[in-house]
Amino acid sequence: QVQPVESGGGLVQAGGSLRLSCATSGRTFSAYAMGWFRQAPGKEREFIAAISWSGSTTWYTDSVKGRFTISRDNAKNMIYLQMNSLKPEDTAVYYCNLEVTPRYISGSYSRSLGIGSWGQGTQVTVSS
Repeated sequence: QVQPVESGGGLVQAGGSLRLSCATSGRTFSAYAMGWFRQAPGKEREFIAAISWSGSTTWYTDSVKGRFTISRDNAKNMIYLQMNSLKPEDTAVYYCNLEVTPRYISGSYSRSLGIGSWGQGTQVTVSS
């Protein structure tokens, strides 16, 4: 399995913005979506956003809808997560996954699955 490489994390004040990047190492076409997850201290890893191979379809968990935007550049083998209006509760290690299965359960995509390899993640810290 191709292991993604995440970058772009850092320390930002509440209300600020960050752009995360994920290198997909030339992953060829896949039936799976690709996306982002995050894990806060003491919590389970949670789904954030996913994007289809063509980029025409995106999925978001409710807590980031309207603030985060996922995008991809297949020519550069990159996936991005633009994060605006950051909140202290967004503090977490953010992970990219190249095989995501969006699942709409009980009115939310929060239980979507990442079944590909996990990278090392990138730390995002939002100060209040």
